[in-house]
Amino acid sequence: MEKPGQFSPRQQSRLIRSGLACLLPLVGMADGLAADRLAARAAILAGEAGEHIAVLADDAFEGREGGRRGGRAAGVYIEQVIAPLGFLPAGDRGSYFQSFTTSQGSLRNLLALLPGSDPARSHELVVIGAHYDHVGYGNARNSFGPFGFVHNGADDNASGVAGLIEIAEALAALPQPPRRSVLLAFWDGEEQGLLGS
Repeated sequence: MEKPGQFSPRQQSRLIRSGLACLLPLVGMADGLAADRLAARAAILAGEAGEHIAVLADDAFEGREGGRRGGRAAGVYIEQVIAPLGFLPAGDRGSYFQSFTTSQGSLRNLLALLPGSDPARSHELVVIGAHYDHVGYGNARNSFGPFGFVHNGADDNASGVAGLIEIAEALAALPQPPRRSVLLAFWDGEEQGLLGS
């Protein structure tokens, strides 16, 4: 039996696919591309999403706290998954990372751009985001406890990041990019006050 707030792999796949079905009309693919949309939807695999969740929620990432070792490692993992898909780096100095400093330290969003195929629409931007940070080891500021133990954050928000990665794979599988440009934004610092977004 699933715990409250958790989804089975089949439910995850259905949620991600329904998200993609909502997204495709926004990026200008609603008419005449039913076969392409089906091919893109077929690229979304619940098993792969589950693997991304398992990696990001693993103790090795130490709860992915923004600005800490585990949070930075999670950003590198996402970069390694997204880069081969053909998305362009949209961060600082030709990288995927957009750095920013807060009172809590140095954080970084990960931004990846898929340029649109329609010259008349490619300047329009559809932003799809998910935050990849979590609360690390937990403390009185960011958790109800127990403190000092890894807070894995499978549902907050490794599952959202996995969904966004699967959407990226679906968009990359299309024979032609969407008419409008698509920016994938993996936000950092959400747990510290929605800072990255």
